[in-house]
Amino acid sequence: MHNKISTGRRFFLKASAVSALALARPATPASAETSSTNGGDFQFEVTRTEEEWHERLSDEEYRILRKSGTEKPHSHPFATSTDKGTYACRGCDLDIYDSSWKVILDVGWVFFQHSHPNSVLTAIDGGPKGDGVDSKGRLSMIEAHCRRCGSHFGHILIVDGDLLHCINGTSLTFTPASA
Repeated sequence: MHNKISTGRRFFLKASAVSALALARPATPASAETSSTNGGDFQFEVTRTEEEWHERLSDEEYRILRKSGTEKPHSHPFATSTDKGTYACRGCDLDIYDSSWKVILDVGWVFFQHSHPNSVLTAIDGGPKGDGVDSKGRLSMIEAHCRRCGSHFGHILIVDGDLLHCINGTSLTFTPASA
């Protein structure tokens, strides 16, 4: 019984932390323009026209970063890479994750325990009324976006009792650590 109680507490605390993250809103620079990817309610530091995004990104990168797509499982080498270094947003080069926070899971995507402070902005994915349930009765998920350009990274999930960032490798670039 003790395990059930502590598991329930861990879940509750993690769910509370996720909820707090979803409600937090970082300060917005006055010079930023509103991005169209989030309904216009947050001003990103880096904004580009659709044409500029298409010039910068491949079709697949555009689908994932700008249209909140998901790559196929096991399709990106970052999912299993153990190289030391820093992962940055493919859309604007903001450092997001350090390899020391990476968790290798045989699920098919890239997982991290957390991000650099003030690098990820969260949003609710699903449940158009904001009630946490979509039209098919599925629970909403918490989306992870770049706080500087609004690009979609993936989701924040509870996996085997741990709160993890489940990230599309396509949304990131990698810079190896200096020797």
